[in-house]
Formats: sequence, structure tokens, C-alpha cells
Amino acid sequence: MKHDFPSLINSTSNARLRIRYLAVSHFVDGKSRTEIAKFLKVSRVSVNKWVKAYLDHGLEGLQEKRHSGRPHRLTEEQRQQLKEYVTEHAVNADGGRLQAREIGLFIESNFGITYQQSGIYRLLHDIGLSWITTRSKHPKQSIEVQEAFKKIPNRNDP
Repeated sequence: MKHDFPSLINSTSNARLRIRYLAVSHFVDGKSRTEIAKFLKVSRVSVNKWVKAYLDHGLEGLQEKRHSGRPHRLTEEQRQQLKEYVTEHAVNADGGRLQAREIGLFIESNFGITYQQSGIYRLLHDIGLSWITTRSKHPKQSIEVQEAFKKIPNRNDP
């Protein structure tokens, strides 16, 4: 199992993986696990895990494993329904726009799950939507009046 660790270290942008490669590189060069831990400023237990993973599974053993966590409260189908609702109702023709409170009410009434406002923003981000809103449009605004206003001279005009 001979690998070119300097090129592997330089080729990855993942800092955690880079440290693992560096630790194993020092191990292959004959340094002790305690020396490696002191040099990299990590625990010796971590170095032991990385070296064992490398010896057992090669470079594949050093790769990041999938992180598990709390499962989503909404199913994938419910998240898709939410995305459709938000995209359809994001801008009201009368000038209003969808607010997090309204999205929370939609989720609660349709799916029976309550979210706080920060959770709604995170949920929107997870389904590929960002919370960037356009400037709202007043329902009584008139383009003609706006154009006429632009033509009024002021003291700054040449």
C-alpha cells in the first residue's frame, strides 16, 4: 500500500481529510503515533483510529463517513408540497408577499407539525429556496404617476 501522500494532501480541499492524510503519511514515514498527535495537535486516540482505518481499508477508510442525525420532520413528499405552495404563493398579485408566519400556518394545518420561524427559514433553505424577498408593490401604485414624478425638475438637475 504505497501512496503519494504529498499529492493527496495538496489535491484535497477537505481540511479533515487533509489532516488524516498527513497523520498517515507521518506514520508511513516511521513516526510514532504519539509524535504524530503532538505534531498535528490532535489526540493520540484520533491518530490511532486513522491509522487503523488506513491499515484495514486503505485510503477509503480515511474518507468522511455519512453523518446521521435527526430525521426530517416532514417527509420528502410533504417537503415537495411545501415547495410548490411557496412558489405558487410567494408573490401576491395585489402586492403582498408570503411571510414565514403564513408558511408555518400552512405546515401546521396541512401536516400537523409546528415550526419556529428560524426552523422555517432552515427548512426553506433545505428544499432549495432562499428567503430573499422583492420589494413589495403597493396595490394602488400607478406607473403613469411614477413616470410623471420622474419628469418634475429639482435643484440637482443640470
